[in-house]
Amino acid sequence: MREGANTPVSVLVDHLFRHESGRMVAALTRIFGIHNLSLAEDVVQEAFLKACQEWRLNPIPPNPSAWLLLTARNRAIDAIRRNRHQIAFSEDITHLLNSEFTAAGTVDEMFLDDEVADSQLRMIFTCCHPSLPPEMRIPLTLRTLSGFGIQEIASALLSSKETITKRLYRARQCISEQGIRFEIPAGDDLAERLDTVYTVLYLLFNEGYNSGRADELIRKDLCLEAMRLCLLLSQHRIGDHPRTYALLSLMCFHASRFDSRITGDNEIVLLQDQDRSAWDRELIRRGEYYLGRAAEGDDVSQYHLEAAISAEYALAPSFQDTDWILIAGLYDALLAIKTNPLVKLNRAVVLGRIHGPHAAIEEIHRIEGLERLASRHYLYNAVLGQLYIEADDHDRARECIARAGELTTSDAEKRLLARKLQSLRPPNET
Repeated sequence: MREGANTPVSVLVDHLFRHESGRMVAALTRIFGIHNLSLAEDVVQEAFLKACQEWRLNPIPPNPSAWLLLTARNRAIDAIRRNRHQIAFSEDITHLLNSEFTAAGTVDEMFLDDEVADSQLRMIFTCCHPSLPPEMRIPLTLRTLSGFGIQEIASALLSSKETITKRLYRARQCISEQGIRFEIPAGDDLAERLDTVYTVLYLLFNEGYNSGRADELIRKDLCLEAMRLCLLLSQHRIGDHPRTYALLSLMCFHASRFDSRITGDNEIVLLQDQDRSAWDRELIRRGEYYLGRAAEGDDVSQYHLEAAISAEYALAPSFQDTDWILIAGLYDALLAIKTNPLVKLNRAVVLGRIHGPHAAIEEIHRIEGLERLASRHYLYNAVLGQLYIEADDHDRARECIARAGELTTSDAEKRLLARKLQSLRPPNET
């Protein structure tokens, strides 16, 4: 939510909108019903506009978040009184909202902390409903739960504002037409819906951790939002599940290296060159804790195995002391449940640490559809280029690295690849 001038009030309001609007929209949707999501968003916008107006003229209240919630609560009651004869509200409480005697008390109850958390979880399951096309789930989550503007979402997902606007519109149409309920699933539906939620949070984190934006290698805001939503899920009985903790663990281990992956000049620092003393030890401890929680029960998912791999990287005292044989075994187990070309690529790199670059190169060339992948994705070319450097085949390395530079959109990646090209011997020189 932008007010133009970079005043203390506008900065505070922007900050609060990002951190509070999702909670407010979820609580209001619980009151109005998912079919009235636009009304919930309008009430939130009104509350923030009022904050902008009043806080410029009067002292900012001691607890701005509480002030906003109270304002939204009052606006919600006004909206109920104004619309009770025109629209239906949330099905299970509409009879309470239509009564002058119980409306205010019911709204107050929906704004209690436990109820707000419950409403946020309902919103997560709604945004990640399997009936919604996959390309709509992340934009809808970022918009309704995370307070992201449409242009922000478009930039984060390397899309246009028009495309994101259309996806959000179609997502709301889909919710209405398919009768998607604003609820926490139960019974047989729960496992399927949880899987979809995990997928969306996993993809959201990866969008931030490997940002496709030219000028920003890591989008910390996307990563932190995925972690916040996953933590929220873990704190509810419905999300008290080994896979939730495994996904949280994975995120913590990756996030622990945020500040060492890039320099202050936005230059990439490879894993073997990173300053391990700069890794966030508290996040690593949390990763270990959640990985321990994930081990409760018999479930072993891709998140368990990926978290275990990340743990080995995070806990190794040095790059040279990394247990590559154990990591290779974990990748073998991961391939048994996730036959993904990227997993095969990562496994090949690990095999190269054990058996040398030639073994890794041979393994990569066995990946099915490698030519198609190499023509579209810079990573395959970048990895092969590095392996050819290690194998002292600079001519092939030059071809792969040059191709990777053409395919990547990241300025930092382009600079790293350019430095590698400069380090190579001239063509045909032995």
